Amino acid sequence: MDASLALEAQLHAEIDQLRAQFPRTQELYREVCVLLFFRHGIAPTANRLYQLVKKGSMSAPAEALTRFWATLREKSRVRIEHPDLPTELQSATGELAAALWTRAVDMAQDQLAAAQLEAQRSVADAHSQQTRAEAERDLLRQELTGSAAALDGAQTRVKELDQALAISVAAASALRDHLGLAQQDEQQLQRALETARHDFASELDKLRADSKGAQERLKAAETRALLEIDRERQAAARLQKDLDTVTRKAEQGSTRQRDEVQKLQGQLGDLRQQVGVLEGNLDALRTANSRYIDEAAQAREQRDQLALSLTHAASKQKPPAAKPTAGLRKSIGPVRKSQRTRQS
Repeated sequence: MDASLALEAQLHAEIDQLRAQFPRTQELYREVCVLLFFRHGIAPTANRLYQLVKKGSMSAPAEALTRFWATLREKSRVRIEHPDLPTELQSATGELAAALWTRAVDMAQDQLAAAQLEAQRSVADAHSQQTRAEAERDLLRQELTGSAAALDGAQTRVKELDQALAISVAAASALRDHLGLAQQDEQQLQRALETARHDFASELDKLRADSKGAQERLKAAETRALLEIDRERQAAARLQKDLDTVTRKAEQGSTRQRDEVQKLQGQLGDLRQQVGVLEGNLDALRTANSRYIDEAAQAREQRDQLALSLTHAASKQKPPAAKPTAGLRKSIGPVRKSQRTRQS
């Protein structure tokens, strides 16, 4: 109870100093939010701000509180972001830090609020019992003045009430002890939160170092890939040039081949025509040759018959045999000449 009063008095004193430094309403509410959250570890609410400042309308502390949380989230995100981190890692890291911070603060505030509420409730009950007991004690003391018997009964009642008061005081003391334990738990939670922040900062540094190494490896891989792409492009250009050359040569060769084929086809036609003519001449020659062979055979038969006739005639006649021979030669000569003419 005394600690709460001391905290309230300290808050009012500090807020009075802030009033002189920040005359504007929104700025004053913003600084009070900073004071409660960062210096005293109290999560500010619109009602609490209005109870402490009591300036402006009820919408003023709500607006200032919304801006304070937005600014706090933005600054926390800026502290976490790093240009070497990928966008997905930046977002995930910021969300993780914000979630850890919000969860730790909410747990601490909930436990503290519950402990304070329970302690205040117990203290209020004890004070209420004490007030009732004191009222009853005073009433009994007034009644005891009228009668000695009533005085004895009142004294007995007073003793009972004193015992109840002692019990109430002991309960209030126990509640104060419980409140102290709750504050110790809050301090332990704050230390655990600091440890978590430190561990998170270490992990974040490691992630940044890993990300930097990954960026360097990525740059090296990109450089190698660009070199490979450039070599492939040059090779493709050379292949395309060779392909164009081969295509051009193939087209030229195809043109020449078409020309040669056409020329050969013309020559083939001429040759076929010549072959036809020659075949016709050959047939004529074969026919003439057959005729000449027949004529030669007939001439040989005539020659043989003539020679036989001459032989018989020579055997019948007497010498001189030279004159018939000369006449025979004269008769045979025209026959041989006609045969040679036919053969030619």
